Amino acid sequence: MLVVEAFALGALGVVVHVKALTGSPSSLVFAVVAGLMAVGTGVVLLVLARTLRRCRGWAYVPVIVLQGLALPVGYSLAAEAGLWQYGGPVLVLALAELSLLVMPSSRRVLSPGSGR
Repeated sequence: MLVVEAFALGALGVVVHVKALTGSPSSLVFAVVAGLMAVGTGVVLLVLARTLRRCRGWAYVPVIVLQGLALPVGYSLAAEAGLWQYGGPVLVLALAELSLLVMPSSRRVLSPGSGR
């Protein structure tokens, strides 16, 4: 799921850049920075997904933090801005990934000294 989220963020960043260059955004600098942040976060999530796949425990906390940050973003998109089509998937992915990461079996595998 983390890989799906990483590619979605990368695609979102590309879409923001294309719209910024072909349209007339209210702030070109903001649009470019937002696109770069989306692509950068996607790359970070992709690296973390690969690291978690290899059962490296150090990636556990950054993923928890990033998914924790995704919760208020998804909520504000869905509930406050009324964009359920964008906020809903963000909330579902973040909650699903958080629930999978805090399961005892995941914590056992990713904890230091687990004998991997």
